[in-house]
Amino acid sequence: MRIADLKSHLAAAAGLFRVPADNPDLTRAQFDAFSKQVPLLYFILITNTLAVAYTYVPVAPFWLTVVVPGVLTALAALRTFWWLRQRHLVRSDADILRNLRATNWLALPIGAGFTAWSFALFPYGDPFAKGQVAFYMAVTVIGCIFSLMHLRSAALIVTLIVDVPYVLYFFSTGEPTLKAIAVNNLLVSGAMVTVLFIYYRDFADLVSSRKSLIAQQAATQALSDENFRLANLDSLTELPNRRRFFAELSSAFGEAERRGIRLAVGIIDLDGFKPINDNYGHSVGDRVLIEAGRRIRDVCEGFAANRVAFTRLGGDEFGLVVCGDPTDEDLAELGRRIGERVKLPYQIDTAHTALSCSVGFALFPNSATDAEALYECADYALYHAKRQMRGRTVIFSSELEAEIRSRGVIENLLRTSDFATEMDLVFQPIVDAMSERTNGFEVLSRWNSPRLGLVSPADFIPAAERIGLIRPLTQALLVRALAAAKGWPDDIRVSFNLSAHDVCASDGILPLIAIINASGVAPRRIDFEITETAVTFDFVRAQQAIATLKAMGCGISLDDFGTGYSSLSHVHRLPLDKIKIDRSFVADVNENPVSHKIIKSLTGLCADMEIACVVEGVETRAQLDSLRRLGCDFIQGYYFAKPMPGHAIADYLTVEAKRLGEGAKDAAKIPA
Repeated sequence: MRIADLKSHLAAAAGLFRVPADNPDLTRAQFDAFSKQVPLLYFILITNTLAVAYTYVPVAPFWLTVVVPGVLTALAALRTFWWLRQRHLVRSDADILRNLRATNWLALPIGAGFTAWSFALFPYGDPFAKGQVAFYMAVTVIGCIFSLMHLRSAALIVTLIVDVPYVLYFFSTGEPTLKAIAVNNLLVSGAMVTVLFIYYRDFADLVSSRKSLIAQQAATQALSDENFRLANLDSLTELPNRRRFFAELSSAFGEAERRGIRLAVGIIDLDGFKPINDNYGHSVGDRVLIEAGRRIRDVCEGFAANRVAFTRLGGDEFGLVVCGDPTDEDLAELGRRIGERVKLPYQIDTAHTALSCSVGFALFPNSATDAEALYECADYALYHAKRQMRGRTVIFSSELEAEIRSRGVIENLLRTSDFATEMDLVFQPIVDAMSERTNGFEVLSRWNSPRLGLVSPADFIPAAERIGLIRPLTQALLVRALAAAKGWPDDIRVSFNLSAHDVCASDGILPLIAIINASGVAPRRIDFEITETAVTFDFVRAQQAIATLKAMGCGISLDDFGTGYSSLSHVHRLPLDKIKIDRSFVADVNENPVSHKIIKSLTGLCADMEIACVVEGVETRAQLDSLRRLGCDFIQGYYFAKPMPGHAIADYLTVEAKRLGEGAKDAAKIPA
């Protein structure tokens, strides 16, 4: 036990002369404090050394009075310069420890060098000069101990290297005065070492207390921040919540009002979220909400034009506060980017779902003069988008109410419209991707109102659905479309769009069946296009109607795939012949890797399910070549032809036949 205790005490004593490596905070504090004291240390050493050397110049050799002190002071000056540079550098804990250890080791040769020089110089002087050397060594070592207070190990090394030889040397002279000086220096050094230990302990405690205080402050601040975050956080999506939205709006509105700049409020509503919840359950719905929120947040964070605060208001609604004097163009661009990201497919386990979103914006001061009214205007713009421009962005304006009133005008005129004379049909080719031969034509309707002029289907079709005229309109247009198709070659198909009301009506599709039977057009030449919205409107009835049309021999196409609200499970349960990929994925197929991958995955899906793939919106040869490589079966778009009136089809097919190097015998069958 005694040997073990002795080893333990020796290890503890040796540890006093080493820089501790187990406390990075302490070594960093030592380094910072020591780097400020080092210039003082070397200043004391250099000035005292030069004073002694000057005194001994007349009596001592040149190398002792000039060369040796010159080397020693140059070394001290270099170390001073090196330490001064450390104040402006950021060092790692490992670098700091390495530098302190290097300083610790340098204390030994530097202290020994100055001590040896002093003893070598001592014999050459008279009693006064010798007294100066004794004074020089005593005062200098005390100054060095003070300056090395923050590096205890180095201070102890200097004390031993200087004081032990000092005491032994002066005792060995036999001179009572020098002995008294040696004893006095020994006592003072002992006191200094005691002070050193006390100071070092207090310094280490102070560093530890400071670290503990900082940790407590950080913990308190973290707790405060967490409480604030939770109070302003939506627990599902981890986005800022409704409370945070109105706090942001109030703050931003006050700043915009004070600075006289614009501020915008936006409200986003996910289109088609309810069917996902109904079909797959709330668990899948929650995950879709989280993913949609993440996508919108990424768009907002990357929107360089303005600072956008993004929050979840509740349900499938999200809020935006757009600061930085936004323009209408900024808001339209932001809405477009959000819409593009939201409508990308969602892959949740085995479910393949898709959404779109409608966005309503209102601008201060154009739309309202207080924050609450601004929010209501944005909500009204969203309502208009949901009803009239689903999946798009609407900015509230003074014309918005007039536009809404014009909807009533369209509805009233549609009620008195003569479908036979006012409705026109145009036809757009659907072309085989490989042979570039026309496979069929899609029927598109146009309304030429005597009062309003040419009205877009995007306006009058929803109006017909709202006022209950869509079914008689569909039937009237189908009669005319089949009459036109009857004169085409037998291998040319006709593709006709049905609305949700057509396939989900209580009395079924009996009127459509009667029209087909009376048309003289073989059902095998007819494709009915049904949107994903129609499928999810009433899936059971839609499934029954589709099965009936399929049993007759008609083809069934799912239109605008990827932009609606159905899922792969619906696609799997329907007897589909074709899937039409929406044009939004085609526009940037050669520039956007995401669009390229989506089309590739959809064509792969079609191939696996043995369903033909039709791609809309093809306008360039480069797009066509890419879609061919991806395995698309049929192409539709302006690259081949814009929608044309019925009387132009014969000429179109004739030109196509010549282009393909064939005769015009089939085209000749079509009456002009």
